Amino acid sequence: MTKPIRLLLADDHPVVRAGLRAVLDTEPDFQVAAEAATAEQAVALAATGEFDVVLMDLQFGAGLHGSEATAAITAVPDAPRVLILTTYDTDADILAAVEAGAAGYLLKDAPPEELAAAVRTAAAGRSALAPAVAHRLMDRMRTPAEALTKRELEVLQLVGEGLSNLQISKKLFLSQATVKSHLVHIYAKLGVDSRTAAVAAATARRLIRR
Repeated sequence: MTKPIRLLLADDHPVVRAGLRAVLDTEPDFQVAAEAATAEQAVALAATGEFDVVLMDLQFGAGLHGSEATAAITAVPDAPRVLILTTYDTDADILAAVEAGAAGYLLKDAPPEELAAAVRTAAAGRSALAPAVAHRLMDRMRTPAEALTKRELEVLQLVGEGLSNLQISKKLFLSQATVKSHLVHIYAKLGVDSRTAAVAAATARRLIRR
Protein backbone atom coordinates (compact mmCIF):
# COMPACT_ATOMS: atom_id res chain seq x y z
CA MET A 1 0.00 0.00 0.00
CA THR A 2 1.26 3.49 -0.88
CA LYS A 3 2.34 5.63 2.05
CA PRO A 4 -0.20 8.42 2.71
CA ILE A 5 0.66 12.10 2.28
CA ARG A 6 1.07 13.36 5.86
CA LEU A 7 -0.41 16.81 6.42
CA LEU A 8 0.05 19.55 9.01
CA LEU A 9 -2.79 22.10 9.20
CA ALA A 10 -1.61 25.54 10.37
CA ASP A 11 -4.43 28.03 11.01
CA ASP A 12 -5.40 30.03 14.07
CA HIS A 13 -9.13 29.39 13.63
CA PRO A 14 -10.30 26.04 15.09
CA VAL A 15 -13.41 26.03 12.87
CA VAL A 16 -11.27 26.42 9.73
CA ARG A 17 -8.96 23.60 10.84
CA ALA A 18 -11.96 21.36 11.55
CA GLY A 19 -13.43 22.13 8.14
CA LEU A 20 -10.15 21.42 6.39
CA ARG A 21 -9.71 18.17 8.30
CA ALA A 22 -13.24 17.08 7.35
CA VAL A 23 -12.52 17.72 3.67
CA LEU A 24 -9.03 16.22 3.60
CA ASP A 25 -9.97 13.13 5.62
CA THR A 26 -12.22 12.03 2.75
CA GLU A 27 -9.14 11.53 0.53
CA PRO A 28 -7.79 7.97 0.90
CA ASP A 29 -4.16 8.99 0.29
CA PHE A 30 -4.13 11.84 2.86
CA GLN A 31 -3.42 11.67 6.58
CA VAL A 32 -3.99 14.80 8.66
CA ALA A 33 -1.23 14.09 11.17
CA ALA A 34 -1.29 17.28 13.28
CA GLU A 35 -2.66 20.81 13.65
CA ALA A 36 -0.99 24.07 14.66
CA ALA A 37 -2.82 27.12 16.00
CA THR A 38 0.18 29.46 15.68
CA ALA A 39 2.87 29.98 13.06
CA GLU A 40 5.54 29.30 15.68
CA GLN A 41 3.94 25.97 16.51
CA ALA A 42 3.82 25.11 12.80
CA VAL A 43 7.56 25.79 12.44
CA ALA A 44 8.37 23.62 15.46
CA LEU A 45 6.18 20.73 14.27
CA ALA A 46 7.47 20.92 10.70
CA ALA A 47 11.03 20.55 11.99
CA THR A 48 10.23 17.06 13.30
CA GLY A 49 10.32 15.71 9.76
CA GLU A 50 7.01 13.90 10.17
CA PHE A 51 5.08 15.78 7.47
CA ASP A 52 5.03 15.93 3.68
CA VAL A 53 2.90 19.06 3.22
CA VAL A 54 2.05 21.98 5.52
CA LEU A 55 -1.17 23.86 4.76
CA MET A 56 -0.29 27.35 5.98
CA ASP A 57 -2.54 30.32 6.65
CA LEU A 58 -0.98 33.78 6.24
CA GLN A 59 -2.51 35.74 9.11
CA PHE A 60 -2.07 34.48 12.67
CA GLY A 61 -2.71 37.64 14.67
CA ALA A 62 0.23 38.23 17.00
CA GLY A 63 3.55 36.53 16.33
CA LEU A 64 5.00 35.22 13.09
CA HIS A 65 3.29 35.86 9.78
CA GLY A 66 2.57 32.84 7.59
CA SER A 67 5.21 33.91 5.06
CA GLU A 68 7.83 34.21 7.80
CA ALA A 69 6.90 30.74 9.06
CA THR A 70 7.12 29.41 5.50
CA ALA A 71 10.64 30.84 5.12
CA ALA A 72 11.69 29.25 8.42
CA ILE A 73 10.29 25.86 7.41
CA THR A 74 11.67 25.79 3.86
CA ALA A 75 15.15 26.89 4.98
CA VAL A 76 15.73 23.45 6.50
CA PRO A 77 17.00 20.56 4.28
CA ASP A 78 14.36 17.93 3.45
CA ALA A 79 11.65 20.25 4.76
CA PRO A 80 7.98 19.54 4.06
CA ARG A 81 6.41 21.43 1.17
CA VAL A 82 4.37 24.46 2.22
CA LEU A 83 1.04 25.18 0.55
CA ILE A 84 -0.40 28.61 1.41
CA LEU A 85 -4.15 28.50 2.01
CA THR A 86 -5.53 31.98 2.61
CA THR A 87 -8.30 34.47 1.87
CA TYR A 88 -5.79 37.06 0.60
CA ASP A 89 -4.84 37.37 -3.07
CA THR A 90 -2.93 40.67 -3.12
CA ASP A 91 0.40 41.01 -4.94
CA ALA A 92 2.11 41.81 -1.63
CA ASP A 93 0.94 38.53 -0.03
CA ILE A 94 1.59 36.38 -3.10
CA LEU A 95 5.12 37.68 -3.68
CA ALA A 96 6.06 37.35 -0.01
CA ALA A 97 4.85 33.74 0.07
CA VAL A 98 6.55 32.74 -3.19
CA GLU A 99 9.81 34.39 -2.11
CA ALA A 100 9.58 32.54 1.22
CA GLY A 101 9.63 29.24 -0.65
CA ALA A 102 5.95 28.26 -0.74
CA ALA A 103 5.26 25.37 -3.10
CA GLY A 104 1.77 26.66 -3.83
CA TYR A 105 -0.78 29.36 -3.13
CA LEU A 106 -4.48 28.57 -2.89
CA LEU A 107 -7.49 30.60 -1.79
CA LYS A 108 -9.83 29.30 0.91
CA ASP A 109 -12.83 29.40 -1.39
CA ALA A 110 -11.24 26.77 -3.65
CA PRO A 111 -13.41 23.70 -4.26
CA PRO A 112 -12.38 20.52 -2.36
CA GLU A 113 -11.14 18.78 -5.51
CA GLU A 114 -8.86 21.75 -6.31
CA LEU A 115 -7.47 21.68 -2.77
CA ALA A 116 -6.81 17.92 -2.97
CA ALA A 117 -5.11 18.30 -6.35
CA ALA A 118 -2.92 21.14 -5.03
CA VAL A 119 -1.83 19.03 -2.04
CA ARG A 120 -0.83 16.14 -4.32
CA THR A 121 0.97 18.53 -6.69
CA ALA A 122 2.92 20.11 -3.82
CA ALA A 123 3.75 16.70 -2.34
CA ALA A 124 5.11 15.63 -5.73
CA GLY A 125 7.52 18.56 -5.71
CA ARG A 126 5.73 20.76 -8.23
CA SER A 127 4.18 24.23 -7.94
CA ALA A 128 0.47 24.52 -7.21
CA LEU A 129 -0.99 27.97 -7.85
CA ALA A 130 -4.65 28.91 -7.86
CA PRO A 131 -5.64 30.10 -11.37
CA ALA A 132 -6.29 33.64 -10.13
CA VAL A 133 -2.89 33.74 -8.42
CA ALA A 134 -1.08 32.43 -11.50
CA HIS A 135 -2.89 35.06 -13.56
CA ARG A 136 -1.68 37.88 -11.28
CA LEU A 137 1.91 36.64 -11.45
CA MET A 138 1.72 36.41 -15.24
CA ASP A 139 0.40 39.99 -15.41
CA ARG A 140 3.40 41.16 -13.37
CA MET A 141 5.78 39.36 -15.73
CA ARG A 142 4.14 40.90 -18.80
CA THR A 143 4.50 44.47 -17.52
CA PRO A 144 7.58 44.47 -15.25
CA ALA A 145 8.21 48.21 -15.65
CA GLU A 146 4.76 49.03 -14.25
CA ALA A 147 4.73 46.41 -11.48
CA LEU A 148 5.62 47.44 -7.96
CA THR A 149 8.62 45.57 -6.56
CA LYS A 150 8.31 43.46 -3.43
CA ARG A 151 10.00 46.22 -1.38
CA GLU A 152 7.70 48.90 -2.85
CA LEU A 153 4.69 46.75 -1.94
CA GLU A 154 6.02 46.36 1.61
CA VAL A 155 6.45 50.14 1.94
CA LEU A 156 3.00 50.84 0.50
CA GLN A 157 1.36 48.22 2.75
CA LEU A 158 2.83 49.99 5.79
CA VAL A 159 1.71 53.39 4.45
CA GLY A 160 -1.78 51.88 4.20
CA GLU A 161 -1.53 50.81 7.84
CA GLY A 162 -0.89 54.44 8.80
CA LEU A 163 2.85 54.32 9.51
CA SER A 164 5.00 57.40 8.98
CA ASN A 165 8.19 57.40 6.89
CA LEU A 166 10.22 57.25 10.11
CA GLN A 167 8.23 54.27 11.40
CA ILE A 168 8.56 52.50 8.04
CA SER A 169 12.31 53.11 7.94
CA LYS A 170 12.70 51.52 11.38
CA LYS A 171 10.45 48.56 10.62
CA LEU A 172 12.13 47.72 7.29
CA PHE A 173 15.67 48.76 8.39
CA LEU A 174 15.88 51.41 5.67
CA SER A 175 16.95 55.05 5.73
CA GLN A 176 14.19 57.65 5.52
CA ALA A 177 15.72 58.80 2.22
CA THR A 178 15.29 55.29 0.82
CA VAL A 179 11.67 55.17 1.97
CA LYS A 180 11.02 58.52 0.23
CA SER A 181 12.71 57.20 -2.92
CA HIS A 182 10.46 54.13 -2.89
CA LEU A 183 7.40 56.37 -2.51
CA VAL A 184 8.48 58.49 -5.49
CA HIS A 185 8.70 55.33 -7.63
CA ILE A 186 5.36 54.08 -6.29
CA TYR A 187 3.63 57.36 -7.12
CA ALA A 188 5.06 57.31 -10.65
CA LYS A 189 4.02 53.71 -11.31
CA LEU A 190 0.51 54.24 -9.96
CA GLY A 191 0.06 57.67 -11.56
CA VAL A 192 -0.73 59.41 -8.25
CA ASP A 193 0.76 62.25 -6.23
CA SER A 194 -0.06 61.49 -2.59
CA ARG A 195 0.05 58.75 0.03
CA THR A 196 -3.74 58.60 0.24
CA ALA A 197 -4.15 58.28 -3.52
CA ALA A 198 -1.42 55.62 -3.69
CA VAL A 199 -3.11 53.51 -1.02
CA ALA A 200 -6.52 53.91 -2.69
CA ALA A 201 -5.15 52.94 -6.12
CA ALA A 202 -3.18 49.96 -4.79
CA THR A 203 -6.15 48.71 -2.79
CA ALA A 204 -8.46 48.97 -5.81
CA ARG A 205 -5.95 46.95 -7.88
CA ARG A 206 -5.53 44.38 -5.07
CA LEU A 207 -1.83 45.12 -4.71
CA ILE A 208 -2.11 45.55 -0.93
CA ARG A 209 -4.61 44.79 1.84
CA ARG A 210 -6.70 47.29 3.76
